[in-house]
Amino acid sequence: MSLRKALLFGRSRTKRCFNLSNLIQEPGTLKQEETEADKQQADGHGEADEEIKRVSDEDGWSDLLPELLVEIIQRVESSEDRWPSRKNVVACASVCKRWREVTKGTVRSPLQCGKITFPSSLKQPGPRDAPLQCFIKRNKKNCTFYLYLGLTQTFMDKGKFLLAARRYRCGAHTEYIISLDADDLSQGSNAYVGKLRSDFLGTKFIIYDSQPPYNGAKPSNSRASRRFASKQISPQVPAGNFEIGQVSYKFNLLKSRGPRRMFCTLRPPSTRGTTNDELQKNSETQSTTAAANAGCMTLRNKAPRWHEHLQCWCLNFHGRVTVASVKNFQLVAAVDPSQPGGKGDGETVLLQFGKVGDDMFTMDYRQPLSAFQAFAICLTSFGTKLACE
Repeated sequence: MSLRKALLFGRSRTKRCFNLSNLIQEPGTLKQEETEADKQQADGHGEADEEIKRVSDEDGWSDLLPELLVEIIQRVESSEDRWPSRKNVVACASVCKRWREVTKGTVRSPLQCGKITFPSSLKQPGPRDAPLQCFIKRNKKNCTFYLYLGLTQTFMDKGKFLLAARRYRCGAHTEYIISLDADDLSQGSNAYVGKLRSDFLGTKFIIYDSQPPYNGAKPSNSRASRRFASKQISPQVPAGNFEIGQVSYKFNLLKSRGPRRMFCTLRPPSTRGTTNDELQKNSETQSTTAAANAGCMTLRNKAPRWHEHLQCWCLNFHGRVTVASVKNFQLVAAVDPSQPGGKGDGETVLLQFGKVGDDMFTMDYRQPLSAFQAFAICLTSFGTKLACE
């Protein structure tokens, strides 16, 4: 068989896999599809399950020439660079173990390619050169927030669903449960990826990850974190509640005329070897050097500038924010005054969040933040902070 015929043969088989793949779903469709599948199976018409089983048993999936298989995956990866067509790349990884290994070796991280492909991408650093543009939709009725990846430069596209969060009142505290499933927002869910917990005043927050940030990390001892079933991001490691960051708000000298004063101490997604106790000791009251020595990064909100014509304090969001709000902010790396020239770039915006509609907000992030970390930080901006305003 010639290389051209073999490539066409491989593409035809890959196309069949794309038609069978249901891994990428929009919010609200998962339960409906599961109900229909259960009904078909009950009626004795499980054609989809039989087809998947038959295809997986065929030797052709794993017996393709290595050079041909790599060529197929590389062409799919390069041609399907945007969602929703990028689900074909995920479909390639679902064919069999060999296809999955080749796909994982071909698809690069968001830091390298600026694309979000797999669920694991949500906990990897964003791109270095240009931020990933996302938006958050708020549902006030059920206190739910949805994170989407923007597909166009406008604010009108539906976007690619990434994460969801729901706010719960737990005694004197407030918690935001973050999940991969828009319809299953509970800590016992397989889709659970982490949570955000605030104090009584809503001015100090702790970010928890469902997976350990480094080898030997100990989960939180809180009673609510003793039972988990999270397996979506990294099923090889045990799930729990692991502290990875803190966000605090301070009194705003400008009051309602300027953005809130924010300080964040976070563990970079790739950090290893730092204990959880060291992270907890690094708050906004300590120096940037202490946080750096503990393997953490310190962020602060970018100071606004006075606009003479408008007679107000302003930040340049480059058209990504259209509605004035106290929730709007930009985060930059905190400068370390103890080092020559200062450590940290006080001008490069690592995360910006702002309002564009009644329940619509933009979220743009870049390295070293991950989508999960950025989303958690943005969630802290919702709600009244009487002690700071």
